[in-house]
Amino acid sequence: MRDLKNQVFKNYIGDDWRAAASGATYLNRNPADAEDCVGHFQDSGPEDARVALEAAQAAFSAWRDTPITKRAAILIRAGELLRERADAVAEELTREEGKLLSQSRAEVLRAAGTLQFYAIEGQTYSGETFPQDDPDQVVYTQREPLGVVTVISPWNFPISIPARKIAPALITGNTVVFKPSTDTPLSGYRLAEALVDAGIPPGVLNFITGRASRIGDVLTQSPEVRAVTFTGSTRAGEAIHRGASMTTRLQMELGGKNPLIVMADADLDLAVDLTVKGGLSLTGQACTGTSRVLVDEPVREAFTEKLLQRIAQLKIGSGFEKGNELGPLATESQMKTVLDYVAIGKAEATHLVGGDRLTGPGYDGGYYVAPAVFTGVTPSMRIAREEIFGPVIAILTVHGYDDAIRVANDTEYGLSASLVTRDARLAHRFPHDIQAGTVKVNRTTTGNLVNAPFGGLKRSSTATFRESGRAGLEFFTQIKTVYRGV
Repeated sequence: MRDLKNQVFKNYIGDDWRAAASGATYLNRNPADAEDCVGHFQDSGPEDARVALEAAQAAFSAWRDTPITKRAAILIRAGELLRERADAVAEELTREEGKLLSQSRAEVLRAAGTLQFYAIEGQTYSGETFPQDDPDQVVYTQREPLGVVTVISPWNFPISIPARKIAPALITGNTVVFKPSTDTPLSGYRLAEALVDAGIPPGVLNFITGRASRIGDVLTQSPEVRAVTFTGSTRAGEAIHRGASMTTRLQMELGGKNPLIVMADADLDLAVDLTVKGGLSLTGQACTGTSRVLVDEPVREAFTEKLLQRIAQLKIGSGFEKGNELGPLATESQMKTVLDYVAIGKAEATHLVGGDRLTGPGYDGGYYVAPAVFTGVTPSMRIAREEIFGPVIAILTVHGYDDAIRVANDTEYGLSASLVTRDARLAHRFPHDIQAGTVKVNRTTTGNLVNAPFGGLKRSSTATFRESGRAGLEFFTQIKTVYRGV
């Protein structure tokens, strides 16, 4: 494993890898072993952010006029570079975020695929022509880039999420200032590095690390910024929304409290598998993760027994060790949040298993928490209403399909939901009845395709623009309607 304790990673602004103006840096740590340093990163300040925005603004005109095939070629090459570097980048991703090495590698390859998907899909994105009565006139629309786009990404998918924001922004002719999460900056650095090595022109992509409290307002409220795309907590996203100008386009993908509904006719082995994959894989750190399991009363006891048996078999430990199924939580602060919610759950509901910080050989120095399961949970309880973002499962008893829908929709969030049933009629009704942007039947609440739209309802999203797929291009373009006489 590469020694990074003395490695200093710089910002990329204009055409230069440079240190923050203050010279300050911060330490990136391994959540499986807090003594392991995963590099030093720039603790940038407002002046650094302003310089990055100025570089992006200066580069916009030339990039907008660059032929789209040349823009596409850069994205394709960057994707190729990520594939070539996948093993090394995946190892670093696991070191700084904690997920299993297999999951990290899959994420790196997904990021590569996303760059290449938009390189092709972006070349087919066009306007429309409109029939009208004047034979000497043509009426059509054309799509144009917005300008400077700020990309702010989270720590849980530190290379795939920024890729799905940056790729459509670049292919449509925008310039980008990219701020990764302070907790997982190295993965974002490797994404930026691949684009730079692929030949991105100076100023088109700018990479800057640092605390949101120091540079967030500059990156989201400056007049140069035409759009902000953000994935993170609902609280942070709503703060950005309040501070941004009315002329700044916003794309906010935020929190979730996602239900998995288990009907009486469900395959219980499948339901347990979906609960574990959706709620505990990635140590529960997915915005679409299953945090509420709504179980039809006739099968509640049988389902709970099977779930507890499966959880007892889970192997927890370093993402580098084969056979492990759960890694650590990504940060010490997230571990403390999860432990706080476990305490809340114990006061509110019936605690069945887990929720303790794991200690001893293989765990000391890491942020490991045993998966927790609660039953006797009601919709009004905090563990049923608030996003925890950790390996905590709340089981709620429901009485039939209509009651399940009522309970599932009784939330301020609406990101993802799944129904486990053998009843084709219920499977048909579910997408209509559930209030969620991503709807699944007999599948885990987590996961979405590169080529399909992704987003939520209610407080889970701004809901006006979707990410991913062809729909992901719309946010980064504006429409002009042209009336041209001959």
